[in-house]
Amino acid sequence: MLILRNKDRFLSVEKPLVMGILNVTPDSFYTGSRYQQLDQLLAKAELMLQQGATILDIGGQSTRPGSDRVDVETEWSRIEAPVKAIVQRFPSAFLSIDTYHGEVARRALGEGAFMINDISAGEMDASMIETIAMSGAPYVLMHMRGTPNTMQQLTDYQQVTEEVLSYLSLRKDICTKAGITDLIIDPGFGFAKTIAQNFQLLSELEKFSVLQSPLLLGISRKSFIYKTLDVSPEQALNGSTFLHAIGLQKGARILRVHDVKEAVEAVRLFEKLS
Repeated sequence: MLILRNKDRFLSVEKPLVMGILNVTPDSFYTGSRYQQLDQLLAKAELMLQQGATILDIGGQSTRPGSDRVDVETEWSRIEAPVKAIVQRFPSAFLSIDTYHGEVARRALGEGAFMINDISAGEMDASMIETIAMSGAPYVLMHMRGTPNTMQQLTDYQQVTEEVLSYLSLRKDICTKAGITDLIIDPGFGFAKTIAQNFQLLSELEKFSVLQSPLLLGISRKSFIYKTLDVSPEQALNGSTFLHAIGLQKGARILRVHDVKEAVEAVRLFEKLS
């Protein structure tokens, strides 16, 4: 059985789970995911949990293409109150923190967060891997080249799936040797990949099973979907849900989404079909 652990808390990913996105930012690419007022964020968190989300993923800075870095104190100032409030209000929820700062991860885990979701797989802050190893928290390793500000100029691959797989295998080995036991793999859709490369990655997603770690799929409303359909992010729900179903068939265990109800329905139908 696939189990994620943090101290005395356990989360099974034997069956697919849904992770709801909560952005405490002014500039995330999808306006419907921005919550800068605490009462609005808590209301959305409650709704996501009622709709069937198991994990809530809070981010304090945008990582959309072209975005600039936010420092530790600015990021923490955005998420500190939400983290504390969600832990207190919804103690049974599993809280994930979307950050590449080791210090933000340390503080959030100290306040009761369950896991860390790092777009840089530990490469943008050298303290992150040690922080995770010492905490014992589950850790999401994602593939990206460069930074969000530079990644779209770094899309030259000979074979995108094999290169992403090789990178994540190397980063997993580094984390394992550091003492991190509970790792989740994210191929990094939209991060240093063209539209065609994103679709190739999704079509070959089953290849990531060789890593023997739960697979996180983060494609919700992303540009390779809405640009292909010639719509806006606000109109990309149907396309996202369709590709979530494909991802589930190819082994995804965590769907990171803006729209929990639709993703949960996709999981329920997939399980019935299976």
